[in-house]
Amino acid sequence: MAATKEQVLASLAKVPAPDGTPITEADVLSDVVVSDGKVFFSITVDAGEVASWEPVRKRAEAAVRAVPGVQSAMVALTAERKAGAAAARPPAGGGTARQSPGATAGPPRAAQGGGQTAQAPPGVEAIIAVASGKGGVGKSTTAVNLALGLAALGLKVGILDADIYGPSLPKLLAIKERPQTLGGTRLKPIMRYGLTVMSIGFLIDEETPMIWRGPMVISALTQMLREVEWGALDVMVVDMPPGTGDAQLTMAQQVPLKGAVIVSTPQDLALIDARRGIAMFRRVNVPVLGIVENMSYFLCPQCGTRSDIFSHGGARHEAERLGVPFLGEVPLHMTIREKSDAGLPVVATEPDGALAAIYRGIAEKVRDQLKGAGREAPKIVIE
Repeated sequence: MAATKEQVLASLAKVPAPDGTPITEADVLSDVVVSDGKVFFSITVDAGEVASWEPVRKRAEAAVRAVPGVQSAMVALTAERKAGAAAARPPAGGGTARQSPGATAGPPRAAQGGGQTAQAPPGVEAIIAVASGKGGVGKSTTAVNLALGLAALGLKVGILDADIYGPSLPKLLAIKERPQTLGGTRLKPIMRYGLTVMSIGFLIDEETPMIWRGPMVISALTQMLREVEWGALDVMVVDMPPGTGDAQLTMAQQVPLKGAVIVSTPQDLALIDARRGIAMFRRVNVPVLGIVENMSYFLCPQCGTRSDIFSHGGARHEAERLGVPFLGEVPLHMTIREKSDAGLPVVATEPDGALAAIYRGIAEKVRDQLKGAGREAPKIVIE
């Protein structure tokens, strides 16, 4: 029988805070998510109290794991500096330093869940991010078909859904099953169309809201990197959350990315946000592998007339202006939408079609960019 939220909270009520108060009464817990034997929550404390709370986090995690029906627990300790408190540098457990007046703007040090820094999983040669400055530009659909395009080139590919608040991979790949737990501490990813896949959406119900603070999101992402049996991969594609906020910045800083692919539609409003995404990655020294212009044009399936609904060529022009590669144009097409909604991505289910060829062309350029990236190139063998 699966554990309930009430059982988990009852076990946490027996764990004392450093001052002896039950942590359930100390106003430090986030919403506790219990789904299919897996438990997620964070403990948020003042930055100056992190050292005294780390043993509490460990006891809380142990208490939750002891609840009958709990298979695994993800407990993050996050830190916040109280309003008005001086901050010469970020504390060891997280927090963001304030800048003095007149200082040059730069990327802040983002909070790290549990004081741990994410590293590439063993056996993963290269990690690339697929990102956008805003939502609604088809980033996740592009990420899935890019991953499949790389796999079609003979590479071993995994994909991580890093959009905690709006995970898309369960829908795009029609995955309804839950990952198996290995030894009670690690998760076995789902295999689909030859891809190794992990998403927070596999662990929670579709309609469960993720009411989490930014540091809890980072902790969940880093644990999905560290505590999943990814196996040997040539490339891991990370479907990033949209935007350029704390979650995106921390992922860029903590995950050893070999590069980033920016997805944008052609119109000026989307390109403004795409520029911010490129600037963010450059600021943290992540190579930009190129820009994809999604929804580039609409070709009427009845009459064959082409319509540039969102304008056309804006992303190509922006790539030239910023000195980054232009990876290709993907049309606004009914088949892409229908296949994506059905969990049947075009690269996998219509591999001989014109749309799949577009994504494979983009994948070839990404592969070539990885081979020539300024950082150490992944050990990719091309036959």
